[in-house]
Amino acid sequence: MSESNPPLLLVDDDPLILETLSFALAPDFEVFEADSRQDVRELLQSSDVQPMLALVDLGLPPKPHTPEEGFALITELLAFNRAIKVLVLSGQDERGNIQHALTLGAVDFIGKPCDPDFLRSRLNHQAMLLEAEQQLTAQPKGIDAVLLGESPGMRTLRSLVAQFADNPFPVLVEGESGSGKELVAQCLHQASERQEKPILTINCAAFSAELLEAQLFGHAKGAFTGADRARAGFFEESSEGTLFLDEVGEMPLELQSKFLRVLENGEYYRVGETQPRRSSARIVAATNRDLRESVRSGAFRQDLYHRLSVLTISVPPLRTRGSDWQLLAQRFQENYAEMLTAFRFNAEAIEELDRYGFPGNVRELRNIVIRLGAKYPGADVDAEAVRQELELDFEPPAEGSELGVLDIEGRIRAEGFRLDDELMELEKRFVAAALKLGGGNLSQAARLLGVNRTTLYSRANKLGITGEE
Repeated sequence: MSESNPPLLLVDDDPLILETLSFALAPDFEVFEADSRQDVRELLQSSDVQPMLALVDLGLPPKPHTPEEGFALITELLAFNRAIKVLVLSGQDERGNIQHALTLGAVDFIGKPCDPDFLRSRLNHQAMLLEAEQQLTAQPKGIDAVLLGESPGMRTLRSLVAQFADNPFPVLVEGESGSGKELVAQCLHQASERQEKPILTINCAAFSAELLEAQLFGHAKGAFTGADRARAGFFEESSEGTLFLDEVGEMPLELQSKFLRVLENGEYYRVGETQPRRSSARIVAATNRDLRESVRSGAFRQDLYHRLSVLTISVPPLRTRGSDWQLLAQRFQENYAEMLTAFRFNAEAIEELDRYGFPGNVRELRNIVIRLGAKYPGADVDAEAVRQELELDFEPPAEGSELGVLDIEGRIRAEGFRLDDELMELEKRFVAAALKLGGGNLSQAARLLGVNRTTLYSRANKLGITGEE
């Protein structure tokens, strides 16, 4: 962190709470205020504000009496900046809300009302953890030290990273949110001959089409309202290094042809200019969607998909990696040793975590370790303490558990079997699960399912399921 106060985004729809907390926290933080999710989007996209800490309420307009807007905001903030520390300050502190917020990626949940001194201490604690993470990120490490794990999936992953590192073609990294796609991109860069060049990251889901174009390609002075000076884009600033495009499946269709041109011949134009420029950056793209389905639905160009997927790496979800979580938990304790006293999992706690599905993947595990370290320094952590940190109603998909051969044969023989009914029930379960993971938001759920929002809206209506627009 710099010597100046760390930037803090404060989000609450109550003007009195905003004013009071801004005054109380101003001595320690540079506070930016917002009263809704839309207000946050406008603040982040229309300025150079880059908050590394966020304190958000769950109950936000247009539905302040439910937590859905807050859940969606957590997801959007982490999409905008993977490193941001999101803390929740809310009176909607039912256990289910707490667990879901933490699973989505929030690092702390504080109930209202809250003593300002306690709140300040929790924020300062996260600022220290952030500083430690930035120092760790800045230290170059080998592939084996970063992509930790002994499961077959991780051994394959490390092998592919080493194999593709110096290949000039784009790499498409597929995997669930929180599974470590950005780490894979960093390893591809560090293991390549480009390691001395910059690596830049941009999340395609965090910007409108116009702003994303300006961010990628740069713009001329006066190209649009607010463009008071010319600015280089990410293609230019990454030079001969690596450009990592996260959530590339969210790139607006109208931008995809321009992106394809850069991939094919390195040529692009700044917004508002007619003089072509050239980029020699190596492209690594990542997605948590099935881009093949996006191609079929018309949301993603087929030629762009084929150009991106020449080299593909799949990052395994943590639930499929066996006991790898133990190695990762130990590494996280080592990383934060200067701020957290080590603890130990007893046998029952280990069994509990062995059974857990980790819907938030490695990011969720890291936050669990940090919270347990803060609560139980130097202690033996039991299964009950672990359960308090988990979202236990999550049901991870298991191979063969729903559609194994024997199960299918049994269903077909059952009296009254109708294929349409079976498929509708399965579709209903997937849609309901995606809406839950997306905080009830149709657009977020559509991204998780790999379909466009209009298609999901139609299917949800047919199935009798409702979600937010």
